[in-house]
Amino acid sequence: MAQHILSLDVPDTMNLGILRIVDTSVYNTLMPVTCPLLEVTLPGFTYSVQFTDPVILPGFIVNLTACDFGIQTAQCGTVLNNLSDGVYIIKYSVSPNEIVYVEYNHLRITAAMHRYQSILCELDISTCAPPPQVQQKLNQLNLINMYLEAAKAKVEFCHEPLEGMQLFNYAVLLLNKMECRTCK
Repeated sequence: MAQHILSLDVPDTMNLGILRIVDTSVYNTLMPVTCPLLEVTLPGFTYSVQFTDPVILPGFIVNLTACDFGIQTAQCGTVLNNLSDGVYIIKYSVSPNEIVYVEYNHLRITAAMHRYQSILCELDISTCAPPPQVQQKLNQLNLINMYLEAAKAKVEFCHEPLEGMQLFNYAVLLLNKMECRTCK
């Protein structure tokens, strides 16, 4: 039986104000694509924001902002409010929508990665072996990066969003400790 093979890609981006979603589906040319529907549930929300055509057509690439999600209402088009880190539930379907769909959990870690890279920028790193204090910070940053990667794996691959968010929150706690300038 002929069918569409739906697939989405949600690439990690360093843009704090954009969530990019790319349609990577393979559509059967013998069947029409009707009623495309993209539903995105933001972290902490219980309902989804829905997008249909003309925004969502086969092969779409969308850059969604806080304005698109309805969580920003002022200065849309001129200022991008940051989107939260956390688990985004993304569902894409075509007619019949209750049968032909895919659903993903995406862990957005953009703000955490900004903080991570900012700490890296502050380190005095050269092309030779670093002094012990810098090496210790690099080891700690490597651990934080692995916690972030593990969190993404738990959410997106293992389908364990609660466990993934626990790992993510722990990584953020470690970032907080590293950024504390008066702590020892």
